[in-house]
Amino acid sequence: MALPPKWYQFLVSVFASLGSLLFGYDLGVIAEAIAAQSFKSMFGDKPNEIGAVVSVFTGGAFFGAMFGGPAGDRFGRKMTILIGAIVFCLGGALQTGASNINFLIRGRVTALQQFMLGIGALAAAWISWGTYIGFAPTDNKQWRVSLGIQIIPGGILALLILLFPESPAGSSTTGDRVRPDPESIAIEHEQSAKSYLELFRDKSSFRRLFLACALQASVQMTGVSAIQYYSVAIYEKIGIAGDETLKYQAISSCIALFAQFLCILFVDRFGRRWPLILGNLGNMVTFIIATILLAKFPAGSPQASGSASWAFIAMTWLYNFSFSATCGPSPGSSPLRSST
Repeated sequence: MALPPKWYQFLVSVFASLGSLLFGYDLGVIAEAIAAQSFKSMFGDKPNEIGAVVSVFTGGAFFGAMFGGPAGDRFGRKMTILIGAIVFCLGGALQTGASNINFLIRGRVTALQQFMLGIGALAAAWISWGTYIGFAPTDNKQWRVSLGIQIIPGGILALLILLFPESPAGSSTTGDRVRPDPESIAIEHEQSAKSYLELFRDKSSFRRLFLACALQASVQMTGVSAIQYYSVAIYEKIGIAGDETLKYQAISSCIALFAQFLCILFVDRFGRRWPLILGNLGNMVTFIIATILLAKFPAGSPQASGSASWAFIAMTWLYNFSFSATCGPSPGSSPLRSST
């Protein structure tokens, strides 16, 4: 029985957004990997090398985003997703089988997907916690298993994406046999810039480009990535062990997913500007309180455990809720028209 068109379009969109799950999982899994004792024994725990592993990933994402647009215009979105999924699987394989720090960094560079972050981060958090406590500290499976699992959704995406229809614009440029709706193509071409230079020459286009880039950059400047990557080290500053940290991070991922769901429900009712403003104010308050707690109750002090630890955990949960309900999803969902 054929699916109704709306359901078909919805399912195609959900499947295509598997790339988002890949990126979210990759974001979440690295915290457990660099905290594993077997990882430190094999690669060392020099801060500059650990920093290289996590920061080069951001560089890979930057170049992936840079080439994603031109690749979509030239080859269509379907082929671009296929290429990205293959590259992602290659990167995951390099990470999982890494025998030295250079292989691990190369694997981070190839992780270029950026979509459906919440579910991927949630899966990464619980899988990472499970492998951290499930394998011995001297067993490399403690971090290899969680890194290797990311290849599975990437492989599924690569194998099945060719069965899905091309976008209207891609159909017209790649010769896809699917007959797109001429009206859809006309609307897409009318609303799009005629060249990349037009994005900078046209005042309206440049304004939208600047707002989009500034909003996305401001999201990263909140420090969310640093907290996620170095959560185990940060929690240790107040005396919380690594296995407990990963468990609390997994709970925090559940809170984040709920917050993102609330954003989906209410973003059209409340808009995006005020939630972004209030969300950043909320982030600021939680950061201030968490910083004071770290300064007043360092690891090893009599007051570091108990109420101080729980207060710090509560601040990280509140921060994650505030960020995930406002700053995280809102910039990406904002239709930056010239009238905004």
